[in-house]
Amino acid sequence: MPSALITGASAGLGAEFARQLARRRADLVLVARTEDALNALGAELRSEYGVAIEVLAADLADESGVEKVAERLRDTTDPIDLLVNNAGFGLPLQFADNDIDDEVRHLRVHVEAPMRLMHAALQSMRGRGGRIINVASVAGFISRSTYSACKSWLIGFSRWANAEYASDGVTVTALCPGFTHTSFHERMGLAVGDEGVPGFLWLNARDVVRAGLRDAALGRSVSVPSLRYKLIVGISRFLPGALTSRVARRGRV
Repeated sequence: MPSALITGASAGLGAEFARQLARRRADLVLVARTEDALNALGAELRSEYGVAIEVLAADLADESGVEKVAERLRDTTDPIDLLVNNAGFGLPLQFADNDIDDEVRHLRVHVEAPMRLMHAALQSMRGRGGRIINVASVAGFISRSTYSACKSWLIGFSRWANAEYASDGVTVTALCPGFTHTSFHERMGLAVGDEGVPGFLWLNARDVVRAGLRDAALGRSVSVPSLRYKLIVGISRFLPGALTSRVARRGRV
């Protein structure tokens, strides 16, 4: 199994990607802001699966942090075969009520950082092959503030890049889960059970990652885990934006 670099690897979907890839004997580069959490996860995976673990502590809202990771991706002496752009966070309020500096940081982490890291990865992947998974969301198919707009950009860009770089042996997949049990909502100040989301809409992180890895291996540009969310995405295309926006406001994806 080749090597993988995962951003936002210390928790949630990022940590689940790390566990599933380590189980497949992939060597890993783990990226997140908190070095202690990365070291703890790395020690666990190294002990259990015997894979090589490299830790990169970097804040992807900061240009120097992004460049640190990009430099690792451009390294052709120890190349990365799979990039998982997973780092992200949500904002607790509506756009006009959030601090604009928080919104700018949100945009950098969700759009600018994945774009820069994809650009860096392509420098070493083109010609020899590789995979890129961009963790987006079903929110990218509906209208809901800047989070939705960021994920929509990521989906559209992944679709284009998957077609554009197929001849270079590189596949690009936007993984679009719905509500998933991770620490994402808790970091926004929402306790478990207070998210305003019906129980049947929740997904398991393990199933989401498994679907993303499978669809990336198949070369698909978009991966929507679970039949129920495939149906929701399909129906949303025929509904007015004002309606989907009101529905989306009840919960956060």
